[in-house]
Order: sequence, then structure tokens, then C-alpha cells
Amino acid sequence: MPKSPSTIMHEQVLLPGNSPIRVKWNDFPHFTFPWHFHDEMEIVYVLKSQGTRFIADSMESFAEGDLVMVGSQVPHYWKNHQEYYQEASGLRVNAVVVQFAKDFMEKSIQNYPEMVHLKHLFDRSMLGIHFAMPANREIGEKVKALYGLKGFRRMMGLLEVLDAMAHSSDYRLLATADYHLNPLNVNDFRIEKVLNYINLNYTGNISLSEMARQFGMNISSFSRYFKLKTGKTLIRYINEMRIGYACKLLQENTQSISQVCYESGFNNVSNFNRFFKEKMGVTPREYVSAFQ
Repeated sequence: MPKSPSTIMHEQVLLPGNSPIRVKWNDFPHFTFPWHFHDEMEIVYVLKSQGTRFIADSMESFAEGDLVMVGSQVPHYWKNHQEYYQEASGLRVNAVVVQFAKDFMEKSIQNYPEMVHLKHLFDRSMLGIHFAMPANREIGEKVKALYGLKGFRRMMGLLEVLDAMAHSSDYRLLATADYHLNPLNVNDFRIEKVLNYINLNYTGNISLSEMARQFGMNISSFSRYFKLKTGKTLIRYINEMRIGYACKLLQENTQSISQVCYESGFNNVSNFNRFFKEKMGVTPREYVSAFQ
């Protein structure tokens, strides 16, 4: 039986020698690592396996060809279908896992214009990135090839993988943008102040009129401005933040669903259940059941 991941584990990744890169070829009956995080960034390419993938507050099915990148300290967990945990099932997990130091090529990436696209990739990875197939099949093959490379060639191979990922247009961010409660990189001082205010107060009662007054705008102007900068209405943005926080609380499994509802900022369980299912595709109770 799969173990419950209700408490998060801080994995201490041992990178080989002084190398910044570790590449593992996983071949076992089922995924075994519980809900965890680590300082290293990670790429996972599933060659053979099926189940449910949890990254931050994202919950999705995965199967053969699943390719994701996970940023530093982002919690994650792969859970196989129940039949994988049965003895003599004959089912196997084959996956390539690449872990690399969070400061990999840091000075070059921070300072050289030729590598700024990798900085943007690393920033996106803080929400988890899924790379669609078959459009990214070539990237998957490059990830797979890393296992057979050593030393300098492995480092160059990883840079090729990261370069291809950074230039791919066929990707999705997995977690909600508010999971880490970091403002979007919108290069606008006013919207940063708005988002910081929401980050500090989203579990309370924030009204459109209050926000407009707080930032010296009338209601209609503020609504248009917020939608232009975030692509969402104020209420949707706040509710998605609340759902992200609710997912954290549900993952901890220490409170009832109604307690999570009110602590995350919703004022009634019915609205909470409705918006949670709209955002996550399952009810809160189904989410808890799938996560355990």
C-alpha cells in the first residue's frame, strides 16, 4: 500500500563528488518517495508508469511520456495507481530523474544576456512546468541520454536540455501562481504593491471598492487595470490564492474541510466546494482522498 504523505519531508540530495548534477535511472515496482521537497531543481521523464502527480497545489494524472521540471524547494509526489502496489502485478516504473544544484551556472545565468532565457525557465519552474508530448519528444530523448553521459559532456547535455525547455512553447505551468505567494514578474511598481497587499490579506474580507480606494482609483478603472495586468478579475485572483492555501492545509490533513474553508478565506462551505472543484477538478474531499 502507498504511504500517506500528509507530512512533508525535506530530502537531502547527495550530489556525486563536487558535481552539480545527479542523474538516476529508476526501475522499480512503484514510486516510493513520499510528499517531499529538496533544494535541488529536478527534471522527471516518465518512460513507463501511470498514476497521479502532485506538484505544489497541482494534481494531475501522469502516464508514459510525462515530462516535468520542478523548481528548488517545490513540494512534489508521484503516486502510482493502486494495482502497482499489489504483489506480483508485473508492473514497473521506468523514469529518468535529473537533479541539479539550485545555483547551477548561477553567475552566468544572472549576468550573461545569452543565458537570460534560462533564468526565466528557472523562475517558471517554481510553479512546476509540464512539457507536452509529442511536441517535446526530442527534449525527452535528450533527458534520457543524460544518463549515459559523464563529466563535462553531461553538463553540456543538461545545458542543451534546459535551452530546449526554455525555448519550448508547448508547456503549462502546473501550480497556481499564488502557491508560493510571490508577486508576478510584471515590471510594474503599482501592481506589485497591489499583489503584495493581496498576499498579506487574501484570507480576510477584501472588496473591490476597498482595493480601488486603497490604490487611489475608482472601481471601474481598478477593475480594468487589474484584469489587464493579471488576466483575471480581482475576485478570481483572490479565490485562486485561497484555493492554493486550502490545498496546503488539506495536504497537512490536520483540519476538517469546513475549518479549511474558513481559514483560507471563504465565508461558506458551499462556495468553497464549488470553486475548489472548478479550479482543481475534484472536490476537497476527493482531493484529500487522492493525496492520501
